[in-house]
Amino acid sequence: MYKISEELAALGKKRIEGFPVEGFVRGSGPRNPALMLVGEAPGENEVQTGIPFTGRAGKELMASLASIGLAREDVYITSAVRSRPYKWGQKKERNGEITERKYNRAPTKKEIIAHAPILDTEIQDIHPPIIVTLGNIGLQRLIGPQAKVTQLHGVLIETPILVWNEEAQNFEPSRRHYHVFPTFHPASVFYNPPVRALKEDDWLRLGDLLHLKK
Repeated sequence: MYKISEELAALGKKRIEGFPVEGFVRGSGPRNPALMLVGEAPGENEVQTGIPFTGRAGKELMASLASIGLAREDVYITSAVRSRPYKWGQKKERNGEITERKYNRAPTKKEIIAHAPILDTEIQDIHPPIIVTLGNIGLQRLIGPQAKVTQLHGVLIETPILVWNEEAQNFEPSRRHYHVFPTFHPASVFYNPPVRALKEDDWLRLGDLLHLKK
């Protein structure tokens, strides 16, 4: 199993101090995975378990992996941000009472920058054969803000990826090229059901690519 260093984890926690986020979830998986999966950020379930992609979206992701003969143990799962970004909102309870609770939200650019050194280090150390981005946040973190999953899903892209330069305070293209395969975030099927057929086709295509690369 691969784990980031305690020093890098401590740096990640320090860099995200002051933002409306909670918890810290490390990436999880083997040093030589079949795939690296890059999601958005942990949610409520992940912060509680300390494991990426647990809960409903996690079950959806595990089903996608199973469809191409893989399991959680075969892949490295990580995300652009390691702490749960949240916003406060109101929820009406069954008894009619209104309560305040935290809801997930997309991470901001500053939050993505705060944890950029962690993802950069994971990719550099693991050298994944294919990086599968799950949704727009992971895709844009690696390729740039112009990238859209609706346009690029299901296509294997050979490209440099964006790496954070602390001295210059910006993202720069890597010298090395990587294979990036964009697809939809597992949770997208819950609020946009027609995406399911596209997502399933993407995973079947990914399975074919893996067999070709062996």
